[in-house]
Amino acid sequence: MNVIQEIIGRFKLNVLHIAEVPESFSSEVYKLTLVTQEDVYVKIPFNKDKLFREYEMLEKLTGIIPVPQVLDIWAGDERTAGALLLSAIEGVPCTGVVDQQLAYQIGVYHAKLHNVTMPGYGVHETAGFRMLEPNDWRLYIKSNFAKWQEPCKEILKPELFAKCVAHFAGVFAALPEPERPCVVHMDFRPGNILINDNQVVGIIDYESARGGSSEIDFTKINKYVWEVDPRVKLPYLQGYETIRPLLDLERVLPFYSFYDAFCAVAWCRKRGLEQHKAYLQESISVLERLVGV
Repeated sequence: MNVIQEIIGRFKLNVLHIAEVPESFSSEVYKLTLVTQEDVYVKIPFNKDKLFREYEMLEKLTGIIPVPQVLDIWAGDERTAGALLLSAIEGVPCTGVVDQQLAYQIGVYHAKLHNVTMPGYGVHETAGFRMLEPNDWRLYIKSNFAKWQEPCKEILKPELFAKCVAHFAGVFAALPEPERPCVVHMDFRPGNILINDNQVVGIIDYESARGGSSEIDFTKINKYVWEVDPRVKLPYLQGYETIRPLLDLERVLPFYSFYDAFCAVAWCRKRGLEQHKAYLQESISVLERLVGV
């Protein structure tokens, strides 16, 4: 019996049709149509920590922003990390044209997400919330960059790698003081924003979400929305500021665009260079542009 059939049995579901959801880079996601004609989703995470991270975040955000409802959870066994059974949201990923009205709404919901406070910088895991030790966001960012250097050195050309290491020091020093811990999505991009009739109806995928400084959470909206059409940046910012003040993005974005691309190279090294070739090349191109190679 394959994994999805086993999980269907665990959740006691009567299923008419199973469809695998594409573009699920870390977890396996399936759309199930039940005999009642209702659609639900099963998400099988990469590991058990991600299972509980997503579960806790969805529970925390319910009623604050539109998120899927957790219908059931299976904690897994020695072979499988477990699974979440999630309600369907009637919408499609926001991967087409984003107009000014939609950008404004996205800004509002992103700010509502960041308005949710956390007990510290850290993540939900199987055993509960694990706070960083020490509870220092800057030290966490610095140690991540140091950890990623070894896998990145194997992939990047020597000149590019050396320039990345030198570049980090300058842009890191320019960062403003970090905000107090709030919920950060960590993958806030159009593919995780669901829309219906040009209205935001859902924000999905919380397996990497955590308590952090909001500064880390603007990189992908900048890359995939603002840089595609700079006219929608102002409406987004206006929507965001109806809920909470903005950080100084001019100081934040240069660093985190670099940090995100360097992280992506290390991630591709860990998860498979061939399987993620396009993402790897995209990330290397960003690094080359930012450090001037």
